[in-house]
Amino acid sequence: MTSLDRLITLFSKLPGIGKKSATRIAYFILKSDAAVAKGLADAMIDLKQTIRPCRVCGNYSEQDICGVCSDRRRDQSVICVVEQPQDVAVLEASHEYNGLYHVLNGVLAPLDGVGPEQLNIAKLVSRVRNGEVAEIILATNPTVEGDTTALYIHTLFKESQVRVSRLALGLPVGGDLEYADKLTLARSLRGRTNF
Repeated sequence: MTSLDRLITLFSKLPGIGKKSATRIAYFILKSDAAVAKGLADAMIDLKQTIRPCRVCGNYSEQDICGVCSDRRRDQSVICVVEQPQDVAVLEASHEYNGLYHVLNGVLAPLDGVGPEQLNIAKLVSRVRNGEVAEIILATNPTVEGDTTALYIHTLFKESQVRVSRLALGLPVGGDLEYADKLTLARSLRGRTNF
């Protein structure tokens, strides 16, 4: 295997990158100045050496405790539970949420051998018991696994004083009813709010 073939194979392992895209990227790097390849390689090595999970919430950070957890201006009484660290970035980009986060690092998937022990659930329970948390917002994806995980977490806090809510699910802005699937429509009807 040539070094070009090896690079194409490695790029094609990235999510959303097929063999054609991997080939295009590899040839781009090959045609580019050596500084581009070195900069890309250095950035990837730096990423692996400097970024680590936040000790409190599990989000990626260059510090022991991430900027969200260390920001005392944020609402300490609300924790939004997400599947992956990139979900934090998506929610932060909305500028609508001012509480804390908790990253599970996956979802329950018993068929794949992923149970509660493999997720960051015990730390969530500890954070809620030791803190001033009044509400947990479950922001798992609307999949079978995401729904199962949300239901599991909900049952953990059923007997507590902590309010457990779920992100609303429904039709996207600008979407047409005729193109919505049945499950989305059903959830939109069940989760409707007063006008």
